[in-house]
Amino acid sequence: MDIRNSLDGLKSLLGVTEPSVAQAPTKSTPAATTSALNSDHATVSNAGSEVASALADSSVRMDKVTAVQAALAAGTYNVPASAVASKLVDSMLAAGAQG
Repeated sequence: MDIRNSLDGLKSLLGVTEPSVAQAPTKSTPAATTSALNSDHATVSNAGSEVASALADSSVRMDKVTAVQAALAAGTYNVPASAVASKLVDSMLAAGAQG
C-alpha cells in the first residue's frame, strides 16, 4: 500500500489543497542547515472547521441520523443492492463528465 496515494486521496476528499511553492534545490551548507533548524513551519487545514460547520448546519436531521445509527448498531440497517448500484453508476458518470 502506497501511503502517499492514500494521503492524496484523503486530501482530495477533505478538499485540502497544498500551497504551491516553487523553490530551486539548494546545496546544504552549515548556515542553511542552521537557518532551516531555526525556522519552524506549521500548516493547519480547514477540515476541522468544515466538520464543525457541517455539524452546526440545521439541515442535518438528527432524528434520521439517530435512527440510522440505531439500525446499524442493531444490525438491521438494509440498503437495496439496486440503490447502491444506481448511486455508484451515477457517481462514476458524474466523475467521467468532470474529468
